[in-house]
Amino acid sequence: MMFDLFKRMARAPAFDAAGLGVEAIARPIASGCALPASSVGVAVDRAGHTRRISAGGRINLLEGESGWCFHPGPYGCDLLPFAAAPEIGLRLHFAIDSPDPRVSQQRFDLFLASEGAGELLLADFSARVEDALQRELAQGNLDLPPCTTLDEWNAFRAGLNQLLYTRFGVTVDDCVPVDLRASRDFAQELRTRAIHGADEPFLGTAPATPPVLQPSGQKQPFDPAVADARALRRLFLELPCLMCRVRQAALPSGQALFRQQQSLLQRFDLVCLAASTMPSLALAAPGQPLAMDQQLRRARNSVEAAAALDEAWALLARFELAEDQGLEALFDEADRIVANLEQASHERKLVAPQEAA
Repeated sequence: MMFDLFKRMARAPAFDAAGLGVEAIARPIASGCALPASSVGVAVDRAGHTRRISAGGRINLLEGESGWCFHPGPYGCDLLPFAAAPEIGLRLHFAIDSPDPRVSQQRFDLFLASEGAGELLLADFSARVEDALQRELAQGNLDLPPCTTLDEWNAFRAGLNQLLYTRFGVTVDDCVPVDLRASRDFAQELRTRAIHGADEPFLGTAPATPPVLQPSGQKQPFDPAVADARALRRLFLELPCLMCRVRQAALPSGQALFRQQQSLLQRFDLVCLAASTMPSLALAAPGQPLAMDQQLRRARNSVEAAAALDEAWALLARFELAEDQGLEALFDEADRIVANLEQASHERKLVAPQEAA
């Protein structure tokens, strides 16, 4: 037995931690590998449940589990809050949040389980943060006006901090305005946007979700099967967690708002059921292939639902900051987002789009 133990230890694969904590935030790790002293392990099972392994420990994965190793940081990046003004930037310093004993699953661990697909580079993660920030500013949910006063800046910082904590499970250490004119090649950025914009499929009125953890600067062509699988995995894993957070965050004082909350949770529950019972992308019926144009439509419906899911996480951040007098407007916004989730989920299940009357 002792010799067998030594043999298993000798066969344990080595983990390449080069760049982790600098240009890479997380990368997959094999069972049997020892975690670097400054890094944390995450084991993810097939159902998306996660468990953490402390720094310096050894990854021992159970059957059906996959492993991740991440460095908590801190990290720094420059963000463009307004796509139309690339000279205006924010310099962000953040770290992955320490475990919260009040929750059964850490938010960053859920992010890896639902959206992880290979190495997570700092540049790719920063692009996701930038996308979430630009969406909230464009929709008026965050406000960063010219000549921002101290009170306006503090309000913006509070909203940004809560957004990144709720959406990604990271804590903002510092955020300051910066002038990016000397550090950005705007001509190259415009060329990149033109190329990527030409490749992007039409997704209706919902914003397109960014490519999932692709190498920085390399945007893959739209693959219906990959996009559909990734979006449905996100819906399946994240919607139940989102429901729990909504139930905990919103505590309406009036009976009418309480009924709105209950109705909202019931509708979320039905969307969760729809996500877990989606038909195969490639089949119209058992043994009957679905036409490629309809597969593409279904994949777009899934991506639209994932975009609504991003909006739901951002709304949850505002719920957790709101006081009683601001809840009514937030419930109205929640009704719109859930309606988009319901519509996209319904359209995803259809074999062909319904004919207009």
